[in-house]
Amino acid sequence: MNFQYSKIILLAAFLFFHTSHAQDAIDAPVKKPTTPLFADQNILPLKMSFSLKKLRKLTNDSTYMPSKIWYAEAPDEWKELDLQVRVRGNFRKNNCYFTPIKFKIKKKQAKGTVFEGEKLLKLVVPCLKESVKNDNVIKELMAYKIYELISPYHFKTRMVDIEFEDVKTKRSVVHNIKGFLIEDDKSVAKRHGGKVSKRPIPPLGYDPNECVRNAMFQFMIGNTDWSATYQHNMKLMFVDKRFILVPYDFDMAGLVNSSYAVVSQVRGNQLPIDDVKQRLFVGYQRDDAIFHANKEMYLAKRQEIFEALKPFEAYFENKRSYKAAIDYLHEFYDVLNNEKRFERDIIARAKKHKQ
Repeated sequence: MNFQYSKIILLAAFLFFHTSHAQDAIDAPVKKPTTPLFADQNILPLKMSFSLKKLRKLTNDSTYMPSKIWYAEAPDEWKELDLQVRVRGNFRKNNCYFTPIKFKIKKKQAKGTVFEGEKLLKLVVPCLKESVKNDNVIKELMAYKIYELISPYHFKTRMVDIEFEDVKTKRSVVHNIKGFLIEDDKSVAKRHGGKVSKRPIPPLGYDPNECVRNAMFQFMIGNTDWSATYQHNMKLMFVDKRFILVPYDFDMAGLVNSSYAVVSQVRGNQLPIDDVKQRLFVGYQRDDAIFHANKEMYLAKRQEIFEALKPFEAYFENKRSYKAAIDYLHEFYDVLNNEKRFERDIIARAKKHKQ
């Protein structure tokens, strides 16, 4: 081990412990507790009934249509909630049978319910009517749960069992599907005493530790469908005088390995891989010590992450799909445990890449 490398390791260790304690300090003065909806992590049964065709035709990013959902906090005790719904996501709107949905809930309707404190919610559902549709949703949810353990700046989620009636003119069709709810970005920012920002920020303007942590997570799950430069599949927060990116939308990741997933070409940027299961680090260059500090953090979190994912196996219809996802994550740790591969696949790649 040469002298320069020894210095990096010592600095990495210092940064790891320093940022860990600093992160605890940041987490301590939480301005807003987790809302009831996300404080409870039991699966929430939902019923929905509307026309997908009408949803696509009448709604867009700013236009909602009135609807209802029914939910059960206890077995067979269904409650009704009036809300508004709209379609979201251009790709899925044009390519999927089921479309991702956004809920808008009035304060007076949510008051006294499990949805109290929620104004806007995203609902993630399967894309296609295929045998692996529900397993793919669960794998994407697992990605959110991993990041929840990795960074305090994350989206809260909750799994739902959905009985969805697609209303048609002649005969309606009922689908039983898995899904999950995602909190609004303003809720994330408010929880940390910050604000959502729409400012264009150069990549080096983001908090360096969170930026590397985020990019390594994307490498972990095999996701290239994101960009710090263009804030693609990222929400920007301004917290404690720092700009922090919070990632979302992981259905194109190798971890999920959906049938429609493709390697990202954000702004026409052609990447040197052709399969989403191939990992490619697309993060921005930072000080090597920050990479090493985050590597140690990921290694320290390894057992906690896999233990947190174990309960999800019970929800998979195909147990081999769960095993494949877990094996894929173990391959990430193979990279971290091999210094040459870590230097080559992450640090060296970051030095070459201009995001």
